Amino acid sequence: MMLSLTVVLLVTWTLGRAQESISWEVQRYDGWYNNLLHHSRGSVGAHLLRLLPANYADGVYQALQEPHVPNARQLSNALARGPSGLPSRKNTTVLAVFFGFHVLSDILGTEKPGCPAEFLNIHIPSGDLVFDPAGTGDVVLPFQRIHWAMETGQSPNSPREQINEVTAWLDGSSIYGPSHSWSDALRSFSGGQLASGPSGQLPRETDGRLPMWKALDPSTGQGGPQGIYDLGSAWGNENRFLQAESIAWFRYHNHLAAALAQAHPTWSDEDLFQHARKRVIATFQSIVLYEWLPTLLGTPIPEYKGYQQHLDPSISPEFVAAAGQFLATMVPPGVYKRDPRCQFQEVDGHGGSFPAMRLCNSYWSRESAGLQQPEAVDVDNLLLGMSSQIAEREDNIVVEDLQDYWYGPLKYSRTDYVASWLQRGRDLGLPTYNQAQERFGLEPLQNWSDLAPHLEQQVLEKVAALYANNTAGLELLPGGMLEVNSSLFSAIILDQFVRLRDGDRFWFENTRNGLFTAEEIREIRNTTFHDVLVAVTHANSTDLQPHVFVWSDGDPCPQPRQLTAQHLANCTPMVVLDYFEGSGAGFGIIIVVLCCLPLVTLFVAWIVAILRKRDFKKLQKKQGSSVRREVTSEAIHALEWHGPKTDSSPILIQLQPDKVLKVLDVRGSVLRSISLKAHQRVEVIVSSNKGNKALLLKSPKEYDLVLLFSEEAERSNFIGKLQGYLEESGLDLHVSEMKEKSLMKRAVTQEQRKQILETFFRHLFAQVLEIDRSDAGELNFESSQKAKESLTCELSRAEFAEALGLKAHSMFVDSMFSLADKDGNSYISFREFLDILVVFMKGSSEEKSKVMFRMYDIDENGFLSKEEFLRMLRSFIEISNNCLSRDQAEQVTESMFQASGFQDRDELTWEDFHYMLRDHDSELRLTQLCIKGVPELFKQNLQNRVSFIKKKESKRTISEEEKDPNMDTMSHYMEREGQELRKRPGRKVNQYQLHLYTEAQQKKYERSKVQQKIQEFKRFIENYRRHIVCVVLFSAITAGVFVERAYYYAFASPSTGIAQTTFVGIIISRGSAACISFLYSYILLTMCRNLITVLRETFLNHYIPFDAAVDFHRWVAMAALIFSVLHTAGHIVNVYIFSVMPLSVLSCLFSSVFMDDGSQLPQKYYWWFFQTIPGMTGVLLLVILAVMYVFATRHFRHVSFQGFWITHHLYVLLYVLVIIHGSYALIQQPRFHIYFIIPALIYSADKLLSLSRKKVEISVVKAELLPSGVTHLQFQRPQDFDYKSGQWVRIACVALGTTEYHPFTLTSAPHEDTLSLHIRAVGPWTTRLRELYSPESLAVIGKLPKLYLDGPFGEGHQEWNKFEVSVLVGGGIGVTPFASILKDLVFKSSINSKMLCKKIYFIWVTRTQRQFEWLADIIREVEEADGKDLVSVHIYITQLAEKFDLRTTMLYICERHFQKVLNKSLFTGLRSITHFGRPPFIPFFSSLQEVHPEVQKIGVFSCGPPGMTKSVEKACRQLNKKDQTYFAHHYENF
Repeated sequence: MMLSLTVVLLVTWTLGRAQESISWEVQRYDGWYNNLLHHSRGSVGAHLLRLLPANYADGVYQALQEPHVPNARQLSNALARGPSGLPSRKNTTVLAVFFGFHVLSDILGTEKPGCPAEFLNIHIPSGDLVFDPAGTGDVVLPFQRIHWAMETGQSPNSPREQINEVTAWLDGSSIYGPSHSWSDALRSFSGGQLASGPSGQLPRETDGRLPMWKALDPSTGQGGPQGIYDLGSAWGNENRFLQAESIAWFRYHNHLAAALAQAHPTWSDEDLFQHARKRVIATFQSIVLYEWLPTLLGTPIPEYKGYQQHLDPSISPEFVAAAGQFLATMVPPGVYKRDPRCQFQEVDGHGGSFPAMRLCNSYWSRESAGLQQPEAVDVDNLLLGMSSQIAEREDNIVVEDLQDYWYGPLKYSRTDYVASWLQRGRDLGLPTYNQAQERFGLEPLQNWSDLAPHLEQQVLEKVAALYANNTAGLELLPGGMLEVNSSLFSAIILDQFVRLRDGDRFWFENTRNGLFTAEEIREIRNTTFHDVLVAVTHANSTDLQPHVFVWSDGDPCPQPRQLTAQHLANCTPMVVLDYFEGSGAGFGIIIVVLCCLPLVTLFVAWIVAILRKRDFKKLQKKQGSSVRREVTSEAIHALEWHGPKTDSSPILIQLQPDKVLKVLDVRGSVLRSISLKAHQRVEVIVSSNKGNKALLLKSPKEYDLVLLFSEEAERSNFIGKLQGYLEESGLDLHVSEMKEKSLMKRAVTQEQRKQILETFFRHLFAQVLEIDRSDAGELNFESSQKAKESLTCELSRAEFAEALGLKAHSMFVDSMFSLADKDGNSYISFREFLDILVVFMKGSSEEKSKVMFRMYDIDENGFLSKEEFLRMLRSFIEISNNCLSRDQAEQVTESMFQASGFQDRDELTWEDFHYMLRDHDSELRLTQLCIKGVPELFKQNLQNRVSFIKKKESKRTISEEEKDPNMDTMSHYMEREGQELRKRPGRKVNQYQLHLYTEAQQKKYERSKVQQKIQEFKRFIENYRRHIVCVVLFSAITAGVFVERAYYYAFASPSTGIAQTTFVGIIISRGSAACISFLYSYILLTMCRNLITVLRETFLNHYIPFDAAVDFHRWVAMAALIFSVLHTAGHIVNVYIFSVMPLSVLSCLFSSVFMDDGSQLPQKYYWWFFQTIPGMTGVLLLVILAVMYVFATRHFRHVSFQGFWITHHLYVLLYVLVIIHGSYALIQQPRFHIYFIIPALIYSADKLLSLSRKKVEISVVKAELLPSGVTHLQFQRPQDFDYKSGQWVRIACVALGTTEYHPFTLTSAPHEDTLSLHIRAVGPWTTRLRELYSPESLAVIGKLPKLYLDGPFGEGHQEWNKFEVSVLVGGGIGVTPFASILKDLVFKSSINSKMLCKKIYFIWVTRTQRQFEWLADIIREVEEADGKDLVSVHIYITQLAEKFDLRTTMLYICERHFQKVLNKSLFTGLRSITHFGRPPFIPFFSSLQEVHPEVQKIGVFSCGPPGMTKSVEKACRQLNKKDQTYFAHHYENF
């Protein structure tokens, strides 16, 4: 407490000491409280005071423009064009002119452009000699309106009023600045002085602390702070001459402060500064009013009568225009420089030395020669030169340095001063000339000749013509300039200065303010500008005339001559700056990079995918290492050449004892076997160049083997071994040489062999089906040798097996190959293949059964023994990958013998065999031998694929039905399906006899295509009405958000002018930004799994499709991506526009970022992208979005789920960056939180609930590795874990070294005490999980690794019990949800639970029945427990998808006989019906309509590969076109 009191007392004492000599009221820097009744009068920011009503086009703010007033440039040329070099009538010096501009800078600050940026552009007439010499007529000089009070200009009662940015008082603000902080920045705080540069004679160069105007030098294009001094007026550096005036007053202050410091050594810096400031201001006031103004106007100033508090001293807009234009007519084209000895100095310029400095080349000059000399002698020389130089005449003529070469606005380096001030007068809403005349008691103009009788008649005629000879329309500025004695301008100027004097409480002559004594006032009145110059320059009193504002005869140092433009350097011409120059390439590169972000991310994802696949392959190799074949050490290593466009692969060559040469891969798998038995001589060709490393082993009836060895020695070693091997086998070896290129050209590659075989089969089928041979293609080859090979082409056993789609060592292939190979040469010729094919393509049932009989009559004795019959059955069963035990095969054999009455026979004749197949005569007649790779051309001639045996009564094919999808009756399908659906498992009487299904007598409606489309549309609306409503509602909200922001920024936003600057860019970027905020916020709700699971059990599920949350998530994400792209495109447009927009406009748009300093140079494009918070965060957001979206695609999610998992967790960073992106408030205040808070809170709560579950470890009770890569996990059911059949959970296993969660459907039923999952190893994570729970790993670990569980979560499969009839379609691992549903259904049925569902059809689509044997066990349990016939199971084995192949026909026969014997399927061991091929969903569902005609809606639930679910969806849509049972499809892909 004592310390604080001590500090306060010390500060008080110090301040008191600092101002102990200041006994008066210190005048404020900002002009406030000068008038104690009206505090703001004359202050910074005060409105201009209109002496007359505003003259706007609309009476409010819109300036008069063409055609209501003349073109500004044309008027300027007519009004102010004339010769320079006419001296002032009053001998006024140039010093007085620029002193006047300095005075105006003290009381006027109206140069600042207004916001929002408004333009009154000056259209240059075509062919203008200065601005449009090419005569394009397209030149427009921009002119920006000045700052105005935003509260004005709203109505005719309150027209626009402009603002004065400095104080109106003559208070030295041009010396000390218009604010206290400005003044402090100018001070040195030492000795009461203003801060100076190194020499002490010049002010300090600006360092950016003060907002000094820094326009570009129009003669050199230079900009920046160099050469710009910190002065009291922001425009003090406009030209060197005004700058010299400002420096003179800067020196004068320091001169007085030094004198005061010497006289009063005890005074503080503040005392010295305020005393010096008070005296400088008073001296300035005295010189302005009593020395300069009378000289300028040529009239005496009224006597001061004291302070008048009620007088408003505010600056009038009439004075702003009149004073500036009056002084402009007196400005010379150049300024002399002289020293105190009257020596006028030459000035260096472009093209030589000149007698004076050219005005047009001195605007905002930053050249080193001049005012920046260390001694600052140049300031003295300029001041002395101006005091000796007589100004231009007070008339209407303005020198070309102003009229044609004034420093230009925005990107133009030059403009017209007169035209600009004419536009400024219109911007200010100045009254007409006659209105002003009347206001000041002068006679209004009646005739044009009365205006300026001293001027040439041509000038008046031009001006009158521009105003259509209407004197009432003559504007104030042109009228005032044309006057003979400038009476109007003089009256306006005098009125303003008198009001400033009389209304100023701090005027130096006001004895009541306590500033000065009477004696001091007399001293001040007697101080002239001559005295000031003598004090601040090196000149003596006699070097200057006593009255420096006038030069009279006899005064020292007369000017050499009255300057004209011809005496001076040429003005540099106008240059149009291109703000975007040099930026096009960089800007384009940035756009390309932004556009390539997805491609780069795709490339990264591709690399990740390759690495993941490589790791996965390594994992698979590791698992398969135990089954690899061991390669003997005698194997020969080489590279096999496959062709010119295929990479060579490493192989191993083994020479087998049975005259077989085997080709193996590096793992030991057999790639190919080359039989040498049929070759008496083996031909080998070796290369004779390129290192002698190539070897060609000819294989006449197959493709050749081309080997590449690492060196010639290895090749020689191989030839030696081969020769020895052949000699032992009794074969000859013939070796020849040729160049490597010829060798490889002669070789028949595998690809060429395929082409040969393709032509082989084309011509084969062309002969069998009697097709035009030209349709089959010709045998065109490069050489006669290859032509010969193709004509004599024979199939090897491997090629024959591949053609049948079977393995080369299968029994069926052995039997068929032996039958076809009549000559026994181990190859099938064209004729041999043709003979066997003709039988199957065109033969009768008897011929086909005879072929089958011969195939398996191994001993060729004309009889088929039971053993041979058994071999036949087993060869067929082998095709389906089913391990049929010998006992089962014998049971089928006995049953078939017994059914035909041959139970007492041990062997059959062909007649007996054909009689045995009598019930399947039609099937045999349609049986073919299906060949892989049959050309599409011939498929129309073959029977199409189907999964059932087609009835002979039906003459139509599937292709016909597909061509007519609107058929209501598909007899051959429904006769099959209806009969199949009506079967009762367990019955044996007539159960497998095929009967024609009689259609239910339900009326069918034949509809036109239009009616069908309408019906389809109605059904679509009915099925997806909830989805449609939600999507439409969400889309409407999104569109509304976009339109609201777009409309706001287009028409209702605050007046920053951004909509006028970049209309399209801003509405797109702002509208899309609002949509992004909305979409990226509410997309979180689609991932609130716990909330969705709860809500789907409420009434809201009737209105909101919660099951489609993931699809909706994707839809919202895509919409957000589109709007993100739009937002980026909008901002790219904005950045380009902002990069070419001058600083005066940008300072309006972004007032918190930019300050208009006159330079007009905008920031480059890269500043917006990489040096602003929105730009940097925007680029980062694009990168994050590209990564997230690319890794979220189906392909990369499947290849690298971990990559998807990691990148999708970037959403946290995404939201952080979005918040930062908008918080900078570059264009608008942050709005993201408006949308984000509520969804974020809900999502956070949902996430916390999941995290609370994830912390609990779940013990695995049982782990079992099932066939087909399926891992069965059974684990404890957590307490209070309630779920429904069909639901799924997310699990994580920390033992795998990652915490990523993967979704899997529960296969356990809700009534079971444990939870179970069946997980198929298809990716890295699932493969590693299977390896973790393998017996080998468990033996090492010693216990079953625990899991983390999250869920349960709901899906559409939960709704199976809401339909009377439901169809469950499972494919691949997609059968998992139905395992739970089937068990749940049977359990509820067993306890007589009330259920709406009365019938379940389960369609299991599997490649082989062995792929998911665990499901067969579940189905078996269901069949045993299903006492009420609730479930009908149909199993489709798709491995054999051909229609009436011999194999399929025999499998069908075997299947039926097996079910007769054991009442279960031969393939699955179930009572369920087994079919071959893919399920025909349309006829299957059509049969359901007939079986259940009373059911209005059937639920279809599919889960599996996308291809299968799409087929189901297509079938449902097809049948929903009819006015029959409606199929509601719910699906889930994996």
